[in-house]
Amino acid sequence: MKAKDADIIIVPGLGGSGPMHWQTRWQKRLSTAKRVHQKDWDAPAREAWASNVADVVNAAERPVVLIAHSLGIASVINALGLMTRRPHGAFLVAPPDLDDPEIGSPQLLGFGPYPRTRLPFPSMLIGSRNDPYCKPEIAEELANAWGSLYLDAGEAGHLNTEAGYGPWPEGSMAFAQFLSNLPDQA
Repeated sequence: MKAKDADIIIVPGLGGSGPMHWQTRWQKRLSTAKRVHQKDWDAPAREAWASNVADVVNAAERPVVLIAHSLGIASVINALGLMTRRPHGAFLVAPPDLDDPEIGSPQLLGFGPYPRTRLPFPSMLIGSRNDPYCKPEIAEELANAWGSLYLDAGEAGHLNTEAGYGPWPEGSMAFAQFLSNLPDQA
């Protein structure tokens, strides 16, 4: 599959992936990319965020490929039951561990727990060995449960701007490879 043949849907996490974040940079480069918008990027609400993801997926005109980061992954997972169309694939980066009360507020933990069932579409999950929001063994366990191809990004923190991932060319190459392996038809 080629990016021009899909609706690429960017699903940011907490804070909304600012102007220097790799998601924002990719959105500017990918002509078919759309961003899920949330009412308040700093006050996440499980049902509202999931509903907004489902609305963008359901309105798509071409096969949907999701690019989700952090709490955006939880939003995608929570939106699955609201989607009237199945995504063609999902590129999932730096999932937060929603079972670990040390990662954040009860509001964030309210997005979990994650189901441990296979996703109904191809996916790749990228985790980091030193992500402060998810231990690598949890990220790998999620990938295995979801049937996702797992990519270990090494010591990459939370794979966000603060960890030094603005342009993130390695991620762009991994996404291009993932996309090229998706079948042209859903």
